Amino acid sequence: MASVHTYLTFNGNCEEAFNFYKSVFGGEFEFIGKFKDMPPAEGQPPVSEADAEKIMHVSLPIGNGSSLFGSDTSEGFGGKVTFGNNFSISINAANKEEADKLFNGLSQGGTITMPMADTFWEAYFGMFVDKFGINWMVNFDYK
Repeated sequence: MASVHTYLTFNGNCEEAFNFYKSVFGGEFEFIGKFKDMPPAEGQPPVSEADAEKIMHVSLPIGNGSSLFGSDTSEGFGGKVTFGNNFSISINAANKEEADKLFNGLSQGGTITMPMADTFWEAYFGMFVDKFGINWMVNFDYK
């Protein structure tokens, strides 16, 4: 069965925000990685110096199986965040088939921004905006 988490997007202050959230919720980050840690993608320019230290992904467990996820944005990854597009609903599927079912069903009539595909972080992942303007991420971790 899928689990649902909130994914927050920031304009360069994700690390500051998540350190604040950690001070309130307690616990430790499950993962924190910066754009400079990404392997180079074929056909894509390298990460700029201005974006290298920004947060690519952070996850903070906040209790009862829930987590806050977050990242900074950059010009190479979608541009500036504005209120209204600064969060996504992130679904972690139980298997690849469930990921495809949820992705295909929820994205009907919407705009796919990243088709489901294998990723360097050992997951099957995709993103879209549904027909109601809500941002979604669907993920299945292979590990």
